[in-house]
Amino acid sequence: MRVDPRDIHKKKQKVLYDYQARDIDKIFGRLKEFSEKYNLLYQLPTGGGKTVIFSEIVRRYIETTQKKVVVLTHRIELCAQTSNMLTEFDVKNKIINSTVKKLEDQEEYMCFVAMVETLNNRLNDDQLELNNVGMVIIDEAHYNSFRKLFKFFSDCFILGVTATPLSSNMKLPMKDHYQELIVGDTISSLINKGFLAKPITYTYDVGLGSLKIGMNGDYTVKSSEDLYTNALMQDKLLKAYEERSKGTKTLVFNNGINTSIQVYDTFHRAGYPIRHLDNTNSKQDRIDILKWFKTTDNAILTSVSILTTGFDEPTVETIILNRATKSLTLYFQMIGRGSRILPNKPEFSIIDMGNNTARFGLWSGDVDWQAIFKSPDFYYDNLVSDDEIERNFRYVMSEEIRKEFKNSDDIDFDVELEYVKTKRNGLRSKSVLDRSIAQHAKMCVENSEDVFDARILSKLLDQDIEYRVRRYSYCISKSTKNYRDWLQEDYNRKLRSKINQMFL
Repeated sequence: MRVDPRDIHKKKQKVLYDYQARDIDKIFGRLKEFSEKYNLLYQLPTGGGKTVIFSEIVRRYIETTQKKVVVLTHRIELCAQTSNMLTEFDVKNKIINSTVKKLEDQEEYMCFVAMVETLNNRLNDDQLELNNVGMVIIDEAHYNSFRKLFKFFSDCFILGVTATPLSSNMKLPMKDHYQELIVGDTISSLINKGFLAKPITYTYDVGLGSLKIGMNGDYTVKSSEDLYTNALMQDKLLKAYEERSKGTKTLVFNNGINTSIQVYDTFHRAGYPIRHLDNTNSKQDRIDILKWFKTTDNAILTSVSILTTGFDEPTVETIILNRATKSLTLYFQMIGRGSRILPNKPEFSIIDMGNNTARFGLWSGDVDWQAIFKSPDFYYDNLVSDDEIERNFRYVMSEEIRKEFKNSDDIDFDVELEYVKTKRNGLRSKSVLDRSIAQHAKMCVENSEDVFDARILSKLLDQDIEYRVRRYSYCISKSTKNYRDWLQEDYNRKLRSKINQMFL
């Protein structure tokens, strides 16, 4: 039975889409075969209705077995959302939160929804004893905090649910705790069926050589802040927004509070409606800001990774990844915030400012989740490196800058070709940069009235210079950041000197 996606909010009708019903039947097939002591993982993209699916599973399981179910979440917002959904499926449930010390009324309920830390504390302190539990469902199962509870439910059927069956800690693979993975519909399939909005992806090349990898395997906040708070990156972000998504409701993801505040200042000065949200905001601030975002046309919300789960705002039209990440899970979570479909929103935009698309592939591209589940180390080892990504960058002068050099016919310079000529003719390799400097100086002089104008104009060539220096460093197989930085400083110094000579 095909249901119009616009009716997705009518959960009380308990109408399941065909792919949801199919996957539920698969899961119950495993339940029939392995009624206990079996850990099953289920994957379905964000927006596919994982909560709907496991709510129906809970309802049917209780009805057929008369055993109780525990649903575990990692955030308080998800507890409330899950409880509400279960209630819509006529499952009477109780939330075990920090205020619940004992469960004297547990015989009144067949389902409990709990925060993982709260339940772990209660069970470890022998404050709670859950009776007749046959199934445990783990939402956002890729988080490692759930593992500590497995020992309390070793005789149960455990169902982990996630959009990305890849552990948040590469040292603790999910295959060690789940015997099997069931893969649901793909993103592209859900788009074609009209359940998810179609993404339009825009990428902007960003040099990530200054970023450092932390203990968790992702880029550190400090190194990200140093890169993304600088004026050039802020200007690049603003221009990307104005080129690709101006006037749309936009969600900006950053890796650091200072970066997000800087984004707020940049867009606010430019006259755009924007708010900033991070985990230091009070609960009331968060409520007020999200209400403003929901009700304000063309609103921009800049945040720091706190809206990746448990946040559902279908009117988001643009997702800006103003950060780089090594986490495939985070990549999918961030973009998924814009994928909800509406009658007047068949598509949404992705602006990638961190080379993430080059690293992971298109968000809607096919992913072999079974291979990733079975061999996560192989997946990590074969991720495209930043150096390899940047080798494929191609600098293209913007129309705005090109107008400033309108008197110059020749603005291109093929570093690799010039390097080959240099080696063929037995010249020193650095003569490549000398010829590049001469061309840049000529461009500045041709379009200026005096030396002062020319030196000001040379500042517009910074990105082109950085690109040429990087290409040269690849040619000579000496591409450390410190060496490139020195080459760039030397290049700029010689360019200023060359401009002076040409005017004299």
